Amino acid sequence: MPKKISSLSGIAPVRRASGKKTGKKASIHFRHACPKFLRQSFHEFAGCSIPRCSWAKSFYEAQLARGKTHHVAVRALAFKWIRILFACWKEGLPYNEERYLQALKNRGSAHAQPG
Repeated sequence: MPKKISSLSGIAPVRRASGKKTGKKASIHFRHACPKFLRQSFHEFAGCSIPRCSWAKSFYEAQLARGKTHHVAVRALAFKWIRILFACWKEGLPYNEERYLQALKNRGSAHAQPG
């Protein structure tokens, strides 16, 4: 279900592959057909989380280090936030950064370390 929300909101990227040529690489594009206000809301929410959440800042900086642009990195972070918020809604629990950081540590994520 978070995947559907990500696609509907325009946060999820679109993968395009033309034809059946094996040498042709698929390309990733920005999603244009979506509710613009919803996409912008998630984008701004993710951008505002960067200075406030250590893991979000770490994730964002890792995206930049991989050569992503600012907006692509923020959309990747928004994609992550959508999955987190959906899990909170599904479990009926408010977001708890300490609990999320512990889950990251349990998975061995580099983003669990304080910024």
